[in-house]
Amino acid sequence: MKQLISIIVLIFIATTTSLAQSHIKKDTIEVDGNCDMCKKRIENAAYIKGVKRADWDKKDKKLVVVYNDSKTTLEKIEQSVAKAGHNTVHVEATEASYKKLPNCCQYKTEVCEH
Repeated sequence: MKQLISIIVLIFIATTTSLAQSHIKKDTIEVDGNCDMCKKRIENAAYIKGVKRADWDKKDKKLVVVYNDSKTTLEKIEQSVAKAGHNTVHVEATEASYKKLPNCCQYKTEVCEH
């Protein structure tokens, strides 16, 4: 009897683990930015509910996100990044949010001293 219960518990754990993993997605988003200050801001903005990992590369200007697609969408992540002042490939930051960026982070000027 104990073996049967153990087997049922193991099957239940394996099933729920595989179902949870099926909602995990990894995508790459192009995001405008200049420096390490931008990196921190972009990654922080991308960490909304459902996002497990966010990593922006300033050389390639690409944000890699790992997220649970049952809790958030790529569009919501891009909207959050744009709200922080950084254009994405699909969502443009408002002029007001862009102007709030520090001078070195205003990527349209392509001038950054660090």
